[in-house]
Amino acid sequence: MIELRNITKTFTTGADDGTLTTFDALKQVSLTVNDGDIYGIIGMSGAGKSTLVRCINMLERPTEGQVLIDGVDVGALKPKELREVRRDVTMIFQGFNLLMQRTCLANITFPLELSGMKRSEAKQKAKELLETVGLPDKANAYPAQLSGGQQQRIAIARALATNPKVLLCDEATSALDPNTTHAILELIRKINRELGITVIIITHQMSVVEEVCSHVAILDEGRVVEMGEVAEVFANPKSDAAKRLVYPDANKESGDEAEKSAGIAAAARSGEHVLRVVFNGSHTTDKPFITQMAIDTGIAVNILYASTRCLGDRVFGDMLLGIPDDKNSLETVLAYFAKDTDIIIEEVTKEGDHA
Repeated sequence: MIELRNITKTFTTGADDGTLTTFDALKQVSLTVNDGDIYGIIGMSGAGKSTLVRCINMLERPTEGQVLIDGVDVGALKPKELREVRRDVTMIFQGFNLLMQRTCLANITFPLELSGMKRSEAKQKAKELLETVGLPDKANAYPAQLSGGQQQRIAIARALATNPKVLLCDEATSALDPNTTHAILELIRKINRELGITVIIITHQMSVVEEVCSHVAILDEGRVVEMGEVAEVFANPKSDAAKRLVYPDANKESGDEAEKSAGIAAAARSGEHVLRVVFNGSHTTDKPFITQMAIDTGIAVNILYASTRCLGDRVFGDMLLGIPDDKNSLETVLAYFAKDTDIIIEEVTKEGDHA
C-alpha cells in the first residue's frame, strides 16, 4: 500500500536582482493506493502530476508530508535503503529514456548488472522480459531502429527487470498515437493482472484513465480536488476541474440541447412517443442495449439522440428514443427498461417537457 500524507512541494527560484520567489507545486496532497490497483492521477498541464509521482520514489523530496510504502516512511530512509526501494518502485517516462548506444537487450540488462547479477543470468532474464512485452526478436536492435511504441515496450521491460512491486508511469503514452496507446495500456493491464504489480498512471488524457484505471485522483493547481472509483467520479463530476476533463467542450451542452430538440420535433412529426433514457452505471453486454431490447420485445425504436460512454463494464449517459405511437408498445418498452435499476426512463412531451 502507498500512502501520501499531506504532501507539499515548494520550489524556490531566484531573480536577477537577488530576490527569491516560492511556488507551491503540491499543496497538502493525501491519497492511498492499494496493492494491485491501477490508479490514475489526472490533471491539466501544470497541475503538479509529475512532481507528485516523483515524490513517491523521492526523485523529488517533499517539502512537507510523508510517503509511506507498506508502512515505511520512504523520506526517512538512508541512501542505501532508498536505493532498495527504487528497485521495488520503478518508473517509465514519456520520452522512454533508453540508452541509445546500447541494444535493447543491453538496455534491459543494465539495471540487473548494476545490482550485481551475473551477466549470463541478466541476459536470460532480459530475454524473458522481451517475451513478456512482445518483442522477442528485438534483442539486438538499437532503440533508434524501433517505433515509439516498441521503445516504450523496451522501457517497460527494463522497469520490470528488478521484479518491482510498483510501476510508476509518467505520461507514458502521451507521445504515442491512439492505437499504440491502446496496445501499451493493454500491456500494462496484463502486467498488473499477471504479475500483481501496482500501477500508478500520471496523465492528462481522460481516455487513458477510462480505459485502464480502477481509481482516479484529479489534481488541480497542486491540490487533489476529487478522488474515487473512475466510474463514479467521471459519471458525476463535482469539482470544476473534473467537469473540465469530462466535458472539455464548453459549448457541448447547448449543442446537445439543440440536437435533442430536433429529435423531439422529428418524433412529433412522425407521431411517435418520445422516451428519455438515462444510463447511470448499467452493465454493458455483448449486444448494444437498445438492439437487445428490440430483439427481445420485437419493437423497433428510433434513436433520436444519444450521448453515452462506457467506463469499465458500465454505461453512463442518456438517449432519446422514438417509440411507435400505440399504448402497448409504450408500456412494453417502459416495463423492459424498469428491470434495470441503473436506468431511469421517462416520457417526454412533444414540447420537450416530462410527461
